[in-house]
Amino acid sequence: MPDPGTPEFAELETNPDLAFLKTITSQLQTLLGVSLIEILSRHSSDELYLGQREYPDWTADAAPLEAFKRFGDKLVEIENRIIEMNVDKKWRNRFGPVKMPYTLLYPNTSDYSRVGGLTGRGIPNSVSI
Repeated sequence: MPDPGTPEFAELETNPDLAFLKTITSQLQTLLGVSLIEILSRHSSDELYLGQREYPDWTADAAPLEAFKRFGDKLVEIENRIIEMNVDKKWRNRFGPVKMPYTLLYPNTSDYSRVGGLTGRGIPNSVSI
């Protein structure tokens, strides 16, 4: 709020709509900001998620392959636990009024579709904002 006695306060008193419009960013600046956030927040179409490898023969060593399998099995357990908690009425605060299930940090290990975008599922190996 402008201080009383200033030209800005006088403008606010005489034309509040114009005074308000002067406080918000231009349409171009807003469009650029929203576009930048959208681009930087998207998963790319070649995204690999936690627990996935692009090539199944990434190593021939048995020990790392077994460790990777155990890690993948643990991710599936986490997925199943999230699904159980999403349908359990005891955890109704997970849904809120819009009835949208919790998907943040949902591993989604079975998705090999390579569909990018804002899916809300899968933990990417790289970080997007």
